Amino acid sequence: MQKHQFQTQVSDLLNLMIHSLYSNKEIFLRELISNASDALDKLNYLCLTNDDYKSLQYTPRIDIKLDKEAKTLIITDNGIGMDEDDLINNLGTIARSGTKGFIESMSGDAKKDSSLIGQFGVGFYSAFMVANKIEVISRKALSSDAYKWSSDTNGYEISKSTLDSHGTQITLYLNDDEFTDSFRIENIITKYSNHIPYPIYMDRDEWVAPQDENKEGHYESKNSQINKASALWRMSKSTLKDSDYNDFYKQISHDSSDPLLHIHTKAEGKIEYSTLFYIPSTQPFDLFRVDYQSGVKLYVKRVFITDDAKELLPPYLRFVRGVMDVEDIPLNVSREILQENKILTAVKDQSVKKILSELEKLLNNDKEKYSKLYSLFGNVIKEGLYGFNANKDNILNLCLFKSTLNDKPITLKEYKAAMKEDQKSIYYISGQNESMLRNSPLLEGFKSKGINVLICDEEIDTIVLPMVNEYDSIPFKSINSSDIDSEITSSEISTSDETNALISKIKEILKDEVKDVKISNRLSDSVACLIYDKNDPDYAMQTLLKQMGQEAPKIKPILEINPNHEIIAKLANNELMINDVAILILNMAKISEGMSIENPSEFSSKLAKIISKAL
Repeated sequence: MQKHQFQTQVSDLLNLMIHSLYSNKEIFLRELISNASDALDKLNYLCLTNDDYKSLQYTPRIDIKLDKEAKTLIITDNGIGMDEDDLINNLGTIARSGTKGFIESMSGDAKKDSSLIGQFGVGFYSAFMVANKIEVISRKALSSDAYKWSSDTNGYEISKSTLDSHGTQITLYLNDDEFTDSFRIENIITKYSNHIPYPIYMDRDEWVAPQDENKEGHYESKNSQINKASALWRMSKSTLKDSDYNDFYKQISHDSSDPLLHIHTKAEGKIEYSTLFYIPSTQPFDLFRVDYQSGVKLYVKRVFITDDAKELLPPYLRFVRGVMDVEDIPLNVSREILQENKILTAVKDQSVKKILSELEKLLNNDKEKYSKLYSLFGNVIKEGLYGFNANKDNILNLCLFKSTLNDKPITLKEYKAAMKEDQKSIYYISGQNESMLRNSPLLEGFKSKGINVLICDEEIDTIVLPMVNEYDSIPFKSINSSDIDSEITSSEISTSDETNALISKIKEILKDEVKDVKISNRLSDSVACLIYDKNDPDYAMQTLLKQMGQEAPKIKPILEINPNHEIIAKLANNELMINDVAILILNMAKISEGMSIENPSEFSSKLAKIISKAL
């Protein structure tokens, strides 16, 4: 017998399981049955695709056995099984990246935390919420050797053992009598695992009616199937209830919350497939990780193929959970075939269109519910605007935007409907601070004309919005661009020779800091603002590139001056102050846009000098 210590992260996880997550202990059974189903999936797949396994004769099943006196619960499957190395790798360590993130994600709210267990692929350890000792005996298919893994959370031991068939037998030594009642166990299985595609059998007491009217009926213990074992995604929608869909979602997603939406499709004709997609009501833990886990399982004619194919849906729909079952692709499909198979590509394209269409229906029919969905996944959906996505218009229809003239987020369709008659473009301002954006001097001209401007304060906006050239044939424009003055003013502002001369002097003083200095048509209250040449990245984009570790050349902004401002009028008659005031004006404009000042001490010194003279 070999003694082993748990990986440090496992020990931390077990401590959490035992001491923190008692509010929803029954999920341990969902997790163990789900693992058994996965083991049967893997063996079923090998028997169909691998010659070594094709002669293996077995009937897939999961068995549950209770012993009230011994206080044990035994779960057995005849799936792929594990050898000694598998037991160490699967039960003694956590290979999945992000486990530290899982532990850090624990909020202290037991209900929320319990819903994370399965998402992180650590569901086996949830059994320690109800058991003080666990024994796992497993025999790998095509092998005659069996091994026993046992643990009381202080480490684990592995020894040689015996098992009549390939598969895995898990024995839980329960802490109390709560889970020794057969009716309780049956209800949990019906609740969480009814649509596991393999039959689950359990010894249960069934009423036997008397054959003779003079005799009494009685209960007999019978081994019978307690789940439907049906491929729910292939069933007719008319036969299913919302509760059926919700229960199946919880089974495949390991989420304890109901989904926001389900999308069930059965296509017949040239390409036949069934899909069942879900939109979760909580964010998957790895939503913003590069190594996110795919949420969609691929089946071919009801045979499980993989749950790790990111090719099934585009990255901007990575929050979607569900099942895709295709008829006419080979069972031994490889990663290359997944990427290149025309049938699968067609199913993917149709699935994406269907999901986007259903999201738009939800937006039109229940905006409050859609707003909740968008608060969770809106920034991910926006990623679909990047590049040359064929569905860019559909994605734009789904986007919600804050704006200067609306209390609640609006769609581009709503923005367009409320546009001024002479308005030529859809305008937006982007950055990472909503308050600063709403008070930007750049908005002054738009406010004076009652033109709505979209407030785009998410980091993703800075990346994708410059790629949105138009919406419904209307140009999409950033208001800090140099090419919109003519769109928000009806006539040129007349300036005096003194003002023009002053602008030339300021341009000379600031030539190392700005690309140009010019009269502004967009300002009414502020003395100046900063804009960028239409071909240059703005400050928000430059900042983002630096955060991403990309060295970008310094892009000089354009300083626009309000010729009607009191400071400019007085400065024209006070040449001695031009040098100091020019630098102050530039730095004031930078501060208004959330930019950093390269020489704060110089700014403070010149400001103190001006204040002193004013006093």
